[in-house]
Amino acid sequence: MKYAYYPGCSLEGTAIDYHESTKAIAEALGIELAEVPNWSCCGSTPAHCTDELLATALPAKNLIAAKAIADEMLVCCSACFSRFKFAQKHIAEKQSIRAEISKMMSVEDVQSVNVRHFIDVLKHDVGAEKIAEAKKRDVGLKVACYYGCLLTRPPKVTNFDDPEEPRFMDELLTSVGMEAVDWPHRTECCGASFALTHTEIVLRLTADILQMAQESGADCISVACPLCHANLDMRQEDIAKKIGIKYKIPVFYFTQLLGMAFGLDRAELGIGRSLVSCKELLTSKGIA
Repeated sequence: MKYAYYPGCSLEGTAIDYHESTKAIAEALGIELAEVPNWSCCGSTPAHCTDELLATALPAKNLIAAKAIADEMLVCCSACFSRFKFAQKHIAEKQSIRAEISKMMSVEDVQSVNVRHFIDVLKHDVGAEKIAEAKKRDVGLKVACYYGCLLTRPPKVTNFDDPEEPRFMDELLTSVGMEAVDWPHRTECCGASFALTHTEIVLRLTADILQMAQESGADCISVACPLCHANLDMRQEDIAKKIGIKYKIPVFYFTQLLGMAFGLDRAELGIGRSLVSCKELLTSKGIA
């Protein structure tokens, strides 16, 4: 299986552990990731808040580069995934945007690339059976799978799992023996784009998510988005100072959890770089 791979800005910066663990488990499963040549920022939140054409052209430019490698492009960041899907939707439905983009590049090539999130690839192309076969050790963790708001919504754009009750991540982790807890905040917004402008909103939203994960009996939280990871991990200390509750709930990327089950080295998976330490939890489970 070969895919064009778009890492995006976060995975080569603050979410380098997501990048490393993605490549590690892809190799373990025989998935070939060919990085999109000369990729550039997809625009993420800032572009679509300021200029619709720019917000469409930036993803389109990367899709043209991906087309030279493969017909399918794998994306890990939920925000990037959303922007690529929206760009294709705008080109398909908005004549003025399509006309402007066609002056720069082939809209047919842009539209022909199938944008896939890594979870979707693992679920449908690799499959739970092969993932279970890759398991090398038991990771007895109770996990709250957190999808956030961009991965599944709006459903007519992302076309990813059930928009209100997604289960793909849960199924991947349970296939290697982990317990995915049932909890109601799996798609609640963490306030990602308000991280700097409205911190008080982010603290309230993340506190609600952490509280519900704790009440559900989860040992940790699994995420698929660098923005979600940053808020749920980095904001725990701020929440403790503001409302006096110390959660200390480790936050992992789902790729790191799968990698541990595959028996991969923690350093290879980038484990231990988060602000909330996972050492005590992993030691208690015999996997430190």
